Amino acid sequence: MLAEKEQIIKKSGILEMVPVQEKLDDIGGLAKLKSWLQQKSTVLANLPEARAFGVDAPKGIMIVGMPGCGKSLTAKAAAKLFGLPLLRLDVGSLMGKYVGESEGNMRRALKQADAVSPCVLWIDELEKAFVGINSSSGNAGSEVASRLFGYFLTWMQEKTSPVFVLATANDISALPPELLRKGRFDEIFYVDFPNETERVAIFDVHLERRKKTSNKIDRKILAAKTDGFSGADIESVVKEAIEKSFVDGKAQLNTDRLLEVIKETQPLSVVMKDKVKEYKDKFNQTKIKPAS
Repeated sequence: MLAEKEQIIKKSGILEMVPVQEKLDDIGGLAKLKSWLQQKSTVLANLPEARAFGVDAPKGIMIVGMPGCGKSLTAKAAAKLFGLPLLRLDVGSLMGKYVGESEGNMRRALKQADAVSPCVLWIDELEKAFVGINSSSGNAGSEVASRLFGYFLTWMQEKTSPVFVLATANDISALPPELLRKGRFDEIFYVDFPNETERVAIFDVHLERRKKTSNKIDRKILAAKTDGFSGADIESVVKEAIEKSFVDGKAQLNTDRLLEVIKETQPLSVVMKDKVKEYKDKFNQTKIKPAS
């Protein structure tokens, strides 16, 4: 059945079936978000009894926040947890050059998701689909965005198929306010740069994955020296340090080697300093539930 669904998706040319191996344990930190997903997993696994008890079928979740902090990883881990296929909708593939083509692509993508349900529909960088919707210019781009937005909201409101929508976004200021109100998604979570405890957990994940955990590595020291690093930044540090150790004659990986790489690394919070501040200010204004 899964193979048949994959063939249907391939023929559509808009959706992509993403293979998933990631588990919740592969995510360092984000305790509140992981707990919420586990609760929804219990409901989905016992949906008939849950409905009989008065529980609504889960609609979906929006995860917003800093790039490189685990939004995409969470989408894959959620699909694995739910035991459902993960369909990725690339917003860029929706956009057509002819009148009505973008809206037609959106309709086809959502119908395909309905057809192969139950599934998780991952809409990555959702804000890109609705660029210009808040603009008063009335240009063709904002009109297309408005129609896409209207169709998407209607589908979210009226869908009866078991499609769990998992939307991710970086720039919350580009999202229409109507999308952020309660009822569109079951919950909206904000993913920030990991705190010190979470950075210890992230180092653990990446060192264990590469079988490099040892008593010569003090993860607490590493975590203290990586304030402002994203999860992706930390993964890059671990990979670079392991490579340097290999090039230096397979020397054992230790804390000093990792600290050397940390000193040479410019984290995202520094590279995109102004943009990160803009994101943080906007998230603080909206009072979205933190994932940690």
